[in-house]
Amino acid sequence: MLQRLKVSTSSRIDLVNITQKVEHVTNASGVTSGICYVFVPHTTAGITLNENADQGVLLDIVERLSSIAPEGARYHHMEGNGPAHVKASLMGHSEPLLIENGSLVLGTWQGIFLCEFDGPRERQVIIKVVED
Repeated sequence: MLQRLKVSTSSRIDLVNITQKVEHVTNASGVTSGICYVFVPHTTAGITLNENADQGVLLDIVERLSSIAPEGARYHHMEGNGPAHVKASLMGHSEPLLIENGSLVLGTWQGIFLCEFDGPRERQVIIKVVED
């Protein structure tokens, strides 16, 4: 089963919690044991799995990535969004998630986030659910 979701971001850099949307797709698939692949087909956005209870963690991630790839630094990319490409590459573009007993296997505080680095935009997230 493959499903495409649209996710709107609201700022240049935005970490959007998509956990419930991914869980909905997983539940609707009827798969009780397998893998849910979450993929973002964009070069200036990423996917990560991290803390979903303390917003401070998300701020820490954004601040550290901005120190690694700051706006205003010299980049060779001509479009002016070089920092977004670097940040997206550091985050990665996919996460494989286990499904057991019909549910995603996530830690107590884990959430799935679309990481926007060149927004605001409407992004696509592709979810592929595969049964064991």
